[in-house]
Amino acid sequence: MAVTLELRVPVAILTLDNPGKLNALSIEILDELDAHLDTIESDEGVRAVVITGAGEKAFAAGADIGHMLQATVDEARAYAERGHELFARIERFAKPVIAAINGFALGGGCELVLACDIRLASDNARLGQPEVNLGIFPGWGGTQRLPRLTSPGFAKELIFTGRHVTADEAKAAGLVNHVYPQAELLDRAVAMGEEIAKKSPLAVSAAKGLVNQALAGDYRDALARELTAFGDAFASEDQREGMAAFFEKREPRFTGR
Repeated sequence: MAVTLELRVPVAILTLDNPGKLNALSIEILDELDAHLDTIESDEGVRAVVITGAGEKAFAAGADIGHMLQATVDEARAYAERGHELFARIERFAKPVIAAINGFALGGGCELVLACDIRLASDNARLGQPEVNLGIFPGWGGTQRLPRLTSPGFAKELIFTGRHVTADEAKAAGLVNHVYPQAELLDRAVAMGEEIAKKSPLAVSAAKGLVNQALAGDYRDALARELTAFGDAFASEDQREGMAAFFEKREPRFTGR
């Protein structure tokens, strides 16, 4: 298996598991990630997902360059479409996805990080979009997600120069949320997933979709979508339970209904 699935309910951990190739994103890894998401999607006990890489050197060092070396235009487009399809699924996935970045997250690996909702990095993490060194540029959403997450200037610098940034620089630019010692990273990511899992899954899922939409389209349309979704939330059992628990000074018991 190129990707392993570990259930620490209510959190699922997906580990890219090809450390000999620094967890490069082969077609096999992309397909297995997709298949595991099918499993997680249908498991009501899982309310958050963590994606990380095996070993201490890399989250994912990039796409599979060997696969692209002799690719035709059509083959390269098909490979790019496969990455786009999977990363868009992660971005839209109903359950929040946390990237635990342990080491290199370069090229396609950085683009996978960008598709996740929250990014936690180890203190030895290095992130970048070095595709320009291969005569290409990011093709799995990096040219769009990186400037939205950070700033156009920062994104252009990384993409134009191909340089790597440290975890601390990535945090300062807004590329990662928090930086932790390597030994603490996975436990911190799981703990965040567990904290999120205590909340209403309906509210978290709706909020995720609205925040994603805030970065696209007309601002007024996004505010209107938020208004509609906020009203809809009051038709849920979770809303009534959450507010009742607040007044009763107890932990809420959310069911996702």
